[in-house]
Amino acid sequence: MKVSYNWLKDYVSFDQTPQEVAEILTLTGLEVEETVQMGSSLTGVVVGEVITCEQHPNADRLKVCTVNIGTDDLLDIVCGAPNVAAGQKVAVATVGTELPVTLPDGNPLVIRKSKIRGEASVGMICALDELGLGSDHSGILVMDESLVPGTPISEVVDTNVDFIFEIGLTPNRPDASCHLGVARDLAAVLNKHLKKPFKALNDKKSAVQKADYIDISIENPEKCHRYVGILVRGVKITESPQWLQNRVRGIGL
Repeated sequence: MKVSYNWLKDYVSFDQTPQEVAEILTLTGLEVEETVQMGSSLTGVVVGEVITCEQHPNADRLKVCTVNIGTDDLLDIVCGAPNVAAGQKVAVATVGTELPVTLPDGNPLVIRKSKIRGEASVGMICALDELGLGSDHSGILVMDESLVPGTPISEVVDTNVDFIFEIGLTPNRPDASCHLGVARDLAAVLNKHLKKPFKALNDKKSAVQKADYIDISIENPEKCHRYVGILVRGVKITESPQWLQNRVRGIGL
């Protein structure tokens, strides 16, 4: 069973490191078999401002940009994104940065000085997927124009760094088969308050129109003592918010 370190913090306020939490859970009988880091702190990625954006002289689909990252000198960066333009605030991976992208040879993508079709490129203007912040590769990430060049990207976006505990759940612990159950054990050991993720429902029938109730008949009340239903209207099927995508992706869903 996969459990998120960040998700547990929604239910228990603690400052223990992931390694310390893994040890505590193991001592309670929830053996942590492995701890895996998800995401990256994106050290070396900063906010940049595209000052100029010109057509590459030797490639139709590439642009040659000059980018301000808050230093004395502008960076020359070759970019192939169709949406790059002068005046944008963008995410720039500087030389030496290791991005959370795996190359075909299995090694991580490390930014280096290079020449692309004869033009120097010192750094990389990044898309969401190259930052490990999503799956979109249709173009570069364009950020709020009020951001200051040189600001570390970790200060302006959620970099999704999390630690996932792989717990070998035994059959006698069905109570711990969810994040709330694991958080209950953690709160007990740390003597912390357990923050439940829900509130008691308002059971006043006057607050709900009669038409919102579903008629239910129980044919065999000896075998089914109570059955409850509720009608939900106005549901729109849209893309889940990013925080929810990060949560379920982190636990392998």
